Amino acid sequence: MTDDQQAGGAAEPAPQKGADARSPEADGKARNDPPRADEGKAGGDEGAAGNDAPEEGDVKKDQEKKQEEERERAAGRFKEHTRDPLAEEQGEDGTTDLAAASRARRATRMLFDTGRDLNSFDRSFFQSAHIGDIHLRMDARHSGAGMRSGPVPDEELRRLRRVHVEPRGYVQLRKALGTRRLLVLVAAPGTGRTSTALSLLDEVTGPAADATGTEPGAGSRVRRVDPDGGVRKLAGSLAGEGEEARRGTGYLLELSLTGPVALPPDEMDLDGLAAVLARCDSYAVVVVTVGSAANPLLAGRYGKLCPPAPTQELLTTRLRERLEEHVAAAPDAGVRLEDLLAGAEELAVRRDVKDAVGLEDLRPAEAELLASLLAGNQLGEVSRDELLAGCRSLAADQAQEWFAGVDRALTAPPAEPEGGAGRPGTAALFHPVAFRIALAVLGGASHSAVAAAAHLLTWELSVQCDPDHTPARPLFCDDPEADLALSRAELTDGRLEVAGTEVPARLIWYRGSALPSAVLTEIWDRHFPVRAPIVRWLRLLADDPRPQVWMRAAVAAGELCARDFDHGYAELIRPLAEAATPRRRIFAATTLDQAAGHASHRKAVRKLVDDWSRYGTKSLRWTAAMALGYGNAADTTEDALDALARIGVRDDGDQLAVASFNAVRLLALPDGAKVLRRMADWTHHKREAYQDLGLVTSVRLALTSVDEVLSDEPDSPLADRADWPLPLALAVTRPELVLPMADLMWTALNTARSKDVALDALESLLRSAVRRDGAEGTRPGLAALLPALATEQNDRRRLDWLLRRMMNDPENPLPDAQARSLWWLAVPPKERTGEEDSHG
Repeated sequence: MTDDQQAGGAAEPAPQKGADARSPEADGKARNDPPRADEGKAGGDEGAAGNDAPEEGDVKKDQEKKQEEERERAAGRFKEHTRDPLAEEQGEDGTTDLAAASRARRATRMLFDTGRDLNSFDRSFFQSAHIGDIHLRMDARHSGAGMRSGPVPDEELRRLRRVHVEPRGYVQLRKALGTRRLLVLVAAPGTGRTSTALSLLDEVTGPAADATGTEPGAGSRVRRVDPDGGVRKLAGSLAGEGEEARRGTGYLLELSLTGPVALPPDEMDLDGLAAVLARCDSYAVVVVTVGSAANPLLAGRYGKLCPPAPTQELLTTRLRERLEEHVAAAPDAGVRLEDLLAGAEELAVRRDVKDAVGLEDLRPAEAELLASLLAGNQLGEVSRDELLAGCRSLAADQAQEWFAGVDRALTAPPAEPEGGAGRPGTAALFHPVAFRIALAVLGGASHSAVAAAAHLLTWELSVQCDPDHTPARPLFCDDPEADLALSRAELTDGRLEVAGTEVPARLIWYRGSALPSAVLTEIWDRHFPVRAPIVRWLRLLADDPRPQVWMRAAVAAGELCARDFDHGYAELIRPLAEAATPRRRIFAATTLDQAAGHASHRKAVRKLVDDWSRYGTKSLRWTAAMALGYGNAADTTEDALDALARIGVRDDGDQLAVASFNAVRLLALPDGAKVLRRMADWTHHKREAYQDLGLVTSVRLALTSVDEVLSDEPDSPLADRADWPLPLALAVTRPELVLPMADLMWTALNTARSKDVALDALESLLRSAVRRDGAEGTRPGLAALLPALATEQNDRRRLDWLLRRMMNDPENPLPDAQARSLWWLAVPPKERTGEEDSHG
């Protein structure tokens, strides 16, 4: 027996629009009872009951009471099917985070351009190029060990004078060095700190080179110093050589403070070196990497931050140098330097070149490479494809430099005896790389969320590296400024949604759209041992209650699976798809959809989802339904709806909720008309399970906001109405869908088991007409939908009853003026009788 038959409701199939029904006023019922499609029949039964014997009347009353109780139970079961997929975790009536999760997904997908099918996520192997007589290496690895100690060649200093771009505050740095003889220059690697140090030493140790650039012995005035032994060794060597040994010499010392036991020089050592330098009339610049270890140096009298040089000036200087060499080599070619320079600068700002570079700020080596590529293209020596490939290598090289050999210092046997406390400094060593990975996964989230995720990953990396010891977790060693500098990141003011309310927050991003993909590619494709801790970490993020965290992690996991689907499926997708919690299953579905965004994996994902919808366990079918709602997991919209119907009607509609929700999500796609036609077919199907699927989907359509289902298609007409109910936004942007939506809503309102929930949904639509601050809300959408929904007298009486109920709501009464305005929206002027005004 169906729910309707048990409750005394309408017979199958669901009522067609046009069936008559009486209003509450017609039979004297209380104003708090909504109109019912079966009231005519009920009224007749009551009239006949007046002639029955008292015993028979009592029996009929008992039957009616039982029918009413069964109707309430059926309505309760129906209401259960209209709950959000996350309601199981967040409470039946509470606001869920689906809208916030949808927004986080759209924001994160912008960081991973899947339209090029792995190109933005692929490492270019354009390793080297010859441009003129210059050989450029495109990868981050050096061909050999650098010079550790000795004089800086004259040629290097002369070129430095010609092309060095002074960073902001360069004059203050030169004054500080000239005054104290010693300068500790703190900066991130690759920002030109060494060039700045050499330029400073070249200026303070002697006169500038003459016009011919032939100053003899200039290189002996500036020397690099072996970092082994540090400041004390340099001071001792200068004192041992005597004051006249190298008078007027400048020394460059580059110290590494990133090792597990590396300590910065203390102030007394620096004072001692400064005193020796003063006696020798010499100068020294100590270069260290920004970070918590360098903070004591910055707080001392010798420490100074070295900001990076401006990008545009760097690029222009390097371009001019390259092109001047060509013009000087071929003076009779008839090519003007300014024309070549203008053409190269115009090429640099083209959209395809900027997208291929994917970095907002260029470092000196990157500017030099880009300038060489642009100049080579202008001179016909580098093709367009080679230019773009070389540009894409910049972010990949940065990622390789960040991660290559990070833990090499930990591979040596520990110095302490067996059973000791473990290798020191593991967390400090892994935290910078963990922060970069966390930022690649959670870019655009709050700074606090990324920092917390980075600490979780630091723990996982430390345990993976040294499983026999518990890693130390420093609590007061974070340096947010150093994290930003070392990761090429920036903080911006933004807003986040917390429990349905927007709050201000500090958001963090990479300064370059190519860096997230480059980082994930580097760690996944080149460092296989790191996969295990990252998988464990991603599973932890899947349990984070904040949508800004778990949804961003799901999208990034999809990109990793696109790199190696076999590994990603076994370690991430399948375990999470079978999880007990809805959030983990949505995580798996989002990961599948992100992988399906790549054409190379779309066929495999669609076959997998189809198999799950047919033969999978309950959890796998649930996950398949969520994946189908994104629109990429089936060949056509019809195929997606077929799969959702299979899931929704199976096991007595056990998964009606998730199937209906994802059918509504498909309405935000261009094939919305097909979805509405299929919903109508379900509603009027001969089987009750399909009817329930159609009715639940119709009610859920009215309860769903645009934010919850908005696709990431560019220029979507729904994007400007993100906080609108979906049917009202569709009524404005796609008027051809008004009548199908109205018919579906009418059917739900006139079916016994769905009418109570449908009335509540209609009330939520009506209340959205005016925002809480009094501004106009969704009135244009209601003006399009209500006339199609209230075409008959009984429909208008139902609307009249609902408006009066809203006006009499003790907690949130609807103002009379708003109620009257809504009524006029539903009743066209030519059909108004004048009785409405007389009755208020």
